[in-house]
Amino acid sequence: MVTVMTKIPKTHPRRESLELRERLVDGFASGIVAPHGLIAHGRGEMFYYLLGERTVKHARVAARAAATTLIVAKQPVISVNGNVAALCPRAIADLSKAIPAKIEIGLFHRSDERLSKIQAALEREGVSQVLGFLPDERIPGLEGARGLCTREGIYSADAVLVALEDGDRAEALVGMGKKVVAVDLNPLSRTARSATVTVVDEVTKALPLITGCVEELKGDTTEMDRALERYDRDENLRAVMRLMASNLEQLGTEPGSQ
Repeated sequence: MVTVMTKIPKTHPRRESLELRERLVDGFASGIVAPHGLIAHGRGEMFYYLLGERTVKHARVAARAAATTLIVAKQPVISVNGNVAALCPRAIADLSKAIPAKIEIGLFHRSDERLSKIQAALEREGVSQVLGFLPDERIPGLEGARGLCTREGIYSADAVLVALEDGDRAEALVGMGKKVVAVDLNPLSRTARSATVTVVDEVTKALPLITGCVEELKGDTTEMDRALERYDRDENLRAVMRLMASNLEQLGTEPGSQ
């Protein structure tokens, strides 16, 4: 049974955040989102607060490096889980067409019913082929459902975009020699710290940002080289953490904070 999304007043100061929550709740009710995904979203939202709920310049630098990594890959794949499918299926479809890249569903809490519903959500946005329903390979070192993948997709990919991803899986993909592009609001997570390129931003903002960079950079080798030269993962993450710390300190000095 699908819920009726709560109408949020346009004047509400946190309307955008509440609308994202509504999408996840609706996704949970429809069987796309696992209950654990609701907890994960709340954790990520905390870091978005510390970013000032905006796309910072460090994310823009990372997005250009992410776009370049996906453009130059021979077999790029976008990995999709329940939260991403519920929050931004259109953004996934747009990015896959812009690169172009294959799409594969990867779930920690896996069932045929969830797979079918996520596939349907992506197909409604114009995706013609979704991999992952019939896995025929396994990511080395990962037990259970999270290690399942397809040879046509993730197993043979040289670059994989993962958003809101499990740290073990991101690390395992890097261990396979793949370039991993991550979207993660937590700069301290294993995913963020192990990925080749990490974009620290809210996923519904980050994916369209990367798509825009793909469209801008495609065919411009000079600018793509510059995008990679300007990006240093560890320094980028440190800069994001410094910004979060500064924002937190500023909030602590505002009237009413004590």
